[in-house]
Amino acid sequence: MGHYAAVWEDKAATEITKDWNGIDQVLLRNPHGASAKISLHGGQVISWRNDQGEELLFTSNKAIFKHPKSMRGGIQICYPQFGDCGSLDQHGFARNKVWVIDENPPPLASNESFGRSFVDLLLKSSEEDLKQWPHSFEFRLRVSLAIDGDLTLISRVRNINGKPFSFSFAYHTYLSVSDISEVRVEGLETLDYLDNLSKRELLTEQGDAITFESEIDRTYLRSPKVVAVLDHERKRTYVIGKEGLPDTVVWNPWEKKSKTMTDFGDDEYKSMLCVDGAALERPITLKPGEEWTGKLMLTAVKSSFCFDQLELQSKGF
Repeated sequence: MGHYAAVWEDKAATEITKDWNGIDQVLLRNPHGASAKISLHGGQVISWRNDQGEELLFTSNKAIFKHPKSMRGGIQICYPQFGDCGSLDQHGFARNKVWVIDENPPPLASNESFGRSFVDLLLKSSEEDLKQWPHSFEFRLRVSLAIDGDLTLISRVRNINGKPFSFSFAYHTYLSVSDISEVRVEGLETLDYLDNLSKRELLTEQGDAITFESEIDRTYLRSPKVVAVLDHERKRTYVIGKEGLPDTVVWNPWEKKSKTMTDFGDDEYKSMLCVDGAALERPITLKPGEEWTGKLMLTAVKSSFCFDQLELQSKGF
């Protein structure tokens, strides 16, 4: 299973525990004190802490921790459908399934292993899945934590069906922020987006950054590989890098919608923001035997502004 590269030979780098439902969770650590926790329920990252022990992902205080319902927060794997744009339940079924640890995954590039604590998970189509979505697949997910605390998720979907199939996908990422009214998103300026609050009307971003004063649910099309979320009050910037994911979803439910969500506190919209790497506008189509890869890279830095291209290049963005 997942391990830490030889640069840090510590058997405590990876630990497996069980949650209150008896489902395995994998805890990854790095030598500086950062950590990530992944639940086999949904292949969901449910915690990401920096070397100061600060939680970087949002989880609702009213989240329901009961299989098969997904937990509101962390990083959800939305597959083979995002949202309600299809015949399946909201965000597809992958986030509601129990994954298994993949002991012998096909190899990834060496730089995806060296100096990282990681775990490989696997989800295969079940008979139940085939009844609602009749396509056979293998979904492999690697979650890794680097020495500098960066978190990376790599998804690989292979078509083991006898015919092509198409799907949409997103890493539904709940970031923890101090105060949504003090947050701005940079990197999506001048882009076209679908306004999901107005029947997916196609509009163009007019501001020099995205700021928040009301509910927002937008899919930015053909977005750049790097987006920054600036949290001025915490003097923290999240840098979100992505590959194989042409779109970016930005979502905050604001006050009115929050009060309609049973697994979300009335005022919790103030302390969270979803910024998702996604493939939505043009569904991914795989021929028999073909494989798709989608990668998400998250960095959190102590700064009121950090969009330094040299630093991003050094991290592989």
